[in-house]
Amino acid sequence: MPESTLGVGIIGVSPARGWAATAHIPALRALPNYEIRALSAHSAESARAAGEAFGVSAVFSDHEQLVTQPDIDMVAVTVKVPHHRELVSAALAAAKAVYCEWPLGRDLDDARAMAALAAEHGVRTVVGLQARQAPAIEFVQELLSDGYVGEVMSTTMVGLSVPGDVVGQPNAYMLDRTNGANVLTIAVGHSLDILNHVLGEFADLSAVSDLRRPLITIEETGEQITKTAADQIAVIGTLTSGAAASIHVREAVAGGTGFLWEINGTDGTLQITAAAAQPQIFPLTVAAAKGGNEPAKLVVSAALTQRWPALIGLEGAPAYNVGRAYAAFAADTDNVTQTVPDFADAVRRHEVIAAIERSAASGERVKA
Repeated sequence: MPESTLGVGIIGVSPARGWAATAHIPALRALPNYEIRALSAHSAESARAAGEAFGVSAVFSDHEQLVTQPDIDMVAVTVKVPHHRELVSAALAAAKAVYCEWPLGRDLDDARAMAALAAEHGVRTVVGLQARQAPAIEFVQELLSDGYVGEVMSTTMVGLSVPGDVVGQPNAYMLDRTNGANVLTIAVGHSLDILNHVLGEFADLSAVSDLRRPLITIEETGEQITKTAADQIAVIGTLTSGAAASIHVREAVAGGTGFLWEINGTDGTLQITAAAAQPQIFPLTVAAAKGGNEPAKLVVSAALTQRWPALIGLEGAPAYNVGRAYAAFAADTDNVTQTVPDFADAVRRHEVIAAIERSAASGERVKA
């Protein structure tokens, strides 16, 4: 039996769509040590509709009311990125633990401010870099620790972000680079995070970013909007281990490799694949090869996939890794450990993204 039950309030819930409905609510409902105790939305009408849809009686249109509820232990922030700092800051000021979706902020300054506030209030945090919790990623860490590939010499990632010629109105804000939610921060950000989490940080890097499709059609209206966020991101660099690393994530291409991450060592190679460069969402497969053999698919052990039995029914769904992050956070709370990425981890990832932006703007190799 779980040692404690955590009451959660979710900010940014729509009854019909959105990440809260797709991932957070199914994940929390599956876990015995969480209760969804409050929801908030942008209007009273939306809040009532969300409460009815998800069976939650405490609903608010004012986030300040939600974060001060005495039965709320943790606040999940699942709104658009430009609003993260305001809402996270309110929850931290109320001394609530916070699970904030990734990207943590619009930029590095936002992320640093939130991390500093969390440290000031002594509050535990989680950032939505849940690909780290994927069983396949934990499996890859085990294989590397066991010396399967020998010394890692290099690593390469190539990925395809979501098709970019048409976008739904709710996601149109992602076309504006200043909003901080785009190919670099999301598709590259999540992919970069597992690379650095598993293989170590960049020592230095060189980057190119380009905008190859500047006009995007709004699906609902047919209106064309000018995009300012890059849709081609390429990075090469050296990890602190000395290994060479390259990443290329692209958007709006016909066909092509969805996601391939190859880790090449002195004794073998690992290949991690998925349908798109969103390793936090799409199921990952692992293949391996020794010597000159072709890579063969490996089966992730039941010890990893069934670590949290309550979540087995969500395997393959977007809620699965989110649920594993919540489950690990609950265990961390009981055991006073730290196994999920927190705001300090988010700051480090934002630092690397800022380095990519500096390099792409200057054309120079930079420290990461």
